[in-house]
Amino acid sequence: MKTYKIHLIRHGLTEGNLEGKYIGHKDIPLCEQGIFELKRMKEDMIYPDINTLFSSPLNRCLKTAEILFPKIKPIIIDDLIEYNFGEFEGLTADELKDKDTFKEWLSGGPDSAPPFGESNAQFGTRIANAFEKIIEGLMKTGVTESAIITHGGVIMGIMSMFAIPELPMPEWLVPNGCGFTVRITPSLWAQIKKMEFAFEIPFVEKLEAESFNSSLNEHDEYE
Repeated sequence: MKTYKIHLIRHGLTEGNLEGKYIGHKDIPLCEQGIFELKRMKEDMIYPDINTLFSSPLNRCLKTAEILFPKIKPIIIDDLIEYNFGEFEGLTADELKDKDTFKEWLSGGPDSAPPFGESNAQFGTRIANAFEKIIEGLMKTGVTESAIITHGGVIMGIMSMFAIPELPMPEWLVPNGCGFTVRITPSLWAQIKKMEFAFEIPFVEKLEAESFNSSLNEHDEYE
């Protein structure tokens, strides 16, 4: 039985990231520093070789996809968009710290939500459904390796829900332009909807990339 490899990659740096703002659905572009850093990483480091690419619809993800995988047209998945921060959009934690609604959101549970925003439960359900549909599509078409360009919160959410080892969301925080490779075994996925964390990407050296490919190929079993 085949295994499936998915590379979850966070978009490049934005002004919102630099300023520590909550940026969710707002469609801001990569900043000049973010574009420069992505191009440098593309030149100096090694990203996986793929031919199928999925992306959030927002500009910062599409531009990242264009820089990292210029020959591949991404399949846009609307539900890979970042968390909807509602009234907190575009503001920093320091600017919000005295608001009761902000305090309630931070201390709340799954049903907690920013005013006019998305609850934690709604966000989790949305991105889980999107990810499951992607996996279902890969298995139906036989595509064994792909990448997803999306947002930090989406990656943290997906990894916390589906990855082994099981870790809380903050443990899956990843820098801009970086991400995680996961391995999906159909039998394990069918039983408990879990996948194996394999590596962090991109790779610094060619030898590291060759070791990665060798390790993944050792786990590929074919009918």
